[in-house]
Amino acid sequence: MTHEVKEIFAGETPPAPAALAAKVRTLAPSMTRSMQRVAEAVANDPAGCAALTVTGLAELTGTSEATVVRTARLLGYPGYRDLRLALAGLAAQQQSGRAPAVTADIAVDDPIADVVAKLAYDEQQTLADTAAALDTVQLGAAVGALAVARRIDVYGVGASGLVAQDLTQKLLRIGLIAHAHNDPHLAVTNAVQLRAKDVAIAITHSGATGDVIEPLRVAFEHGATTIAITGRPDGPVTQYADHILTTSTARESELRPAAMSSRTSQLLVVDCLFVGVAQRTYETAAPALSASYEALAHRHRHRNAPR
Repeated sequence: MTHEVKEIFAGETPPAPAALAAKVRTLAPSMTRSMQRVAEAVANDPAGCAALTVTGLAELTGTSEATVVRTARLLGYPGYRDLRLALAGLAAQQQSGRAPAVTADIAVDDPIADVVAKLAYDEQQTLADTAAALDTVQLGAAVGALAVARRIDVYGVGASGLVAQDLTQKLLRIGLIAHAHNDPHLAVTNAVQLRAKDVAIAITHSGATGDVIEPLRVAFEHGATTIAITGRPDGPVTQYADHILTTSTARESELRPAAMSSRTSQLLVVDCLFVGVAQRTYETAAPALSASYEALAHRHRHRNAPR
């Protein structure tokens, strides 16, 4: 049994104004340079761009009308008119006092207090961007599949592998059968055993990690429900995903590689999945969670406590 590969943006609801800047930050690295110029212009000056016609924005960015329209569609809008409406909404929100979504990179000679402040701001922005861009319809569908799954396999390597382990630990504590695979050979071997009542989850910020894509493809082709948690909704991994959960990241810099910021947004999505599943399976999840706490309670008692 196989699934039909779906177009990534087919039927997608246009993002709300608050999610526009997050969408630009997420998709810009995978755009052509001309499309990047359009995306950066609308994100940096939504009020000014909202006042421009498609021809005016093309002239401002040194691109073509076709490029402007393609950029609007890639960002999730049916056409440029819809993008202009979103830009006007975003401009109104910014004029109401919202802080600008721009922060300075960490310099090698920054005082530690500045490092803390900059990292905290970037983490907050990453979480806000992820929440704003997360498709709750896709999230709900993923939660529904996990809640009734016979077995759940999660694939991730490197920093994403740590997130995969975090998710499986959470699911195990509410009584679900879940396994994290960071060995690509074992991941594929296990994926071959998955069937229609199983779920496979791939976690990859780039959306192009071969060791994660391969087991997801195998699971997909064997009929399992597949989920991709990725910062690139147009990446190769989404070809084999029934449900796509998009993450966002803070800007990468020399002292803050993508792995750090991507993990923050991935953990938020993982927590959303876990809480959603716990809600759906509360009658069994609550006793299982209590039992796991009780089983570990003696390890947390003070060594000198009376016996």
